[in-house]
Amino acid sequence: MKTKKVTYADIAAYTDFSKSTISRYFNSPDSLPVESQEKIAQALKELGYKENKIARILANGKTEFVGVIVPNLYMHYYSEMLGCLLDTYSTYGYKFLVFAGNDDRDLEQKYIEELLAYNIEGMILLSPTIPSRELAAYNLPMVGIEREDQHICSVKTDNYMGGAQATGLLRKSGCDLLVHINADLPREVPAYWRIQGFLDTCQEHFLAHELVLKDLGTTFQENLAHLTALVDMLEEKYPDKKKGIFMPNDTHANVLLNILVRRHGGLPDTWRIVGFDNSPISEQAVIPISTMGQQIPLMAAEAMKLLVMQMEERKKRRPVPLAEPVYKVIPPVLVRRETTD
Repeated sequence: MKTKKVTYADIAAYTDFSKSTISRYFNSPDSLPVESQEKIAQALKELGYKENKIARILANGKTEFVGVIVPNLYMHYYSEMLGCLLDTYSTYGYKFLVFAGNDDRDLEQKYIEELLAYNIEGMILLSPTIPSRELAAYNLPMVGIEREDQHICSVKTDNYMGGAQATGLLRKSGCDLLVHINADLPREVPAYWRIQGFLDTCQEHFLAHELVLKDLGTTFQENLAHLTALVDMLEEKYPDKKKGIFMPNDTHANVLLNILVRRHGGLPDTWRIVGFDNSPISEQAVIPISTMGQQIPLMAAEAMKLLVMQMEERKKRRPVPLAEPVYKVIPPVLVRRETTD
């Protein structure tokens, strides 16, 4: 037998409220006294009310959709962060529309237009392609994660601390030469401060070091080619030195480790490796990789909390927009594993 659909009229009759009051409960609950909200909520439970999502969207224009743009899903950091964001559905009830930009500005612009056509309520961006000034012009609740953030709210790691701690771990591992490999980044990008943390720590302790600024690509084939060439260069240039390598992320650290294991049958005594992010690949590698943990679940939770705050404020009768962006900085956690023993 079909269950009778519970209507606004049924709820109104059950609670002795008007249908307009019931409508306000669904579309603008903060306009009702708390006692009224509680009475209606209890009635919904007792009546077995099942919400018609489509009808609600048509009525108030609120889709409960959040757009997410990631640079790619090859890097384990991004896939892990995305998984943690999706897990927040059970807490907030927001659904996600996800696109991978692949460093294509024009494509990402199209993705944003597509998301806006779906009437999303907010957006989370891990991709750095579009400047935050342009993003802010959309006048939409937004949060950036580990990207340039001058004009939008953001969550990021204390990258300087992470760079300094990673360098310090390699120093304590007795390395003769420290090497940091990263892209050539501007100061506005949070990951730039990993480079600065590395340089400052080397200079403070008078450590022999080399900085390699090179784009390693975003596919396995590109990573393998670039890192194989770097291994050849470092082994030829410093054959007998104990080399401590600070990699920009755990995906690249794992590719480097695999090159060395295939070439030497294991991790040679002349190599030590530290990654960055503590995505699952670092622990699951053939030799578990030491890394600077970015506390990815915490970052995702803070990003969603910050976005929900903005989205919920907009639903009020008299919303008060943020006077300036809110920035959350999460401390990294050093994770020691076998590549620095």
